[in-house]
Amino acid sequence: MARFHKLCDGFGLETSEIDLAQPLDGAGFREIAGAFFAGQVLALRGQKLTPGLFHAFARRFGPPEPHVIDQFHHPEIADILILSNVKKDGQPIGLADAGTYFHSDYSYLDVPARATMLYSVQAPKRGGQTVFANQYAAYDDLSAAMKKTVEPLVALHHYGNRDDLDEHSRTVASLLTEEQESRMQWVRHRIARPHPVTGRRALYAVSGSSFGIEGMPEDEALSLLDELKRHATQEKYQYRLSYGVGDVALWDNASLLHSATLTDPDDPRTLWRITVKESGPAPPH
Repeated sequence: MARFHKLCDGFGLETSEIDLAQPLDGAGFREIAGAFFAGQVLALRGQKLTPGLFHAFARRFGPPEPHVIDQFHHPEIADILILSNVKKDGQPIGLADAGTYFHSDYSYLDVPARATMLYSVQAPKRGGQTVFANQYAAYDDLSAAMKKTVEPLVALHHYGNRDDLDEHSRTVASLLTEEQESRMQWVRHRIARPHPVTGRRALYAVSGSSFGIEGMPEDEALSLLDELKRHATQEKYQYRLSYGVGDVALWDNASLLHSATLTDPDDPRTLWRITVKESGPAPPH
């Protein structure tokens, strides 16, 4: 049995006692999955993984979904997205400045993300953390009146960052080609969303891809979503995770918001990312 240590008082676990390069039996995976759903963020430190090993581990959690930005898929395994500020022969090897705003991965898809996993290949000298915000706690702390207000509401989601639509900004959602944009559709998710595994309610994607609320005038919807976002991203709900080379981090998109942090473009950083989806769509109500 591996020993897991808390990352902070509110949520998050880490261990250096699991080697993902070794065979992982059912009991070993259940231990990891249990820590994942209990901790919401799980850091498995000091791994040495090939693309194949990383992919095989990710598949234990659910079906991988290749990112819509397909020009930076790993050449060996398309389910792996390369995140990097490094250039080779003047061309970027990966997607830089991705997700530098609070969001939940794949909330713009009908079947959203269960887990996102990052494997740190090259760590910058400074920065490069991921900031998480606990959406179980954010929901629990809502007033009784606000819980009653949001309980029946269904948000309308689309690819993008509601707070920054400037294509030249470093915090805009990563730009899509016309063909990639054509694949994106409007989808619906509950604001007070029961977690598909634990059953606990959490605020879901009130920052990032939520652009409206079903049946509500646009100005009222945006006002409410912005109020919920300000509440849900308060510092008291946050934890900032740092990566060393070889670290694997995985997080629960149904109970967290997260944001990447900007790094110096001249301070090399490379990560591999796999995102796995929930097993199927849950009805919005």
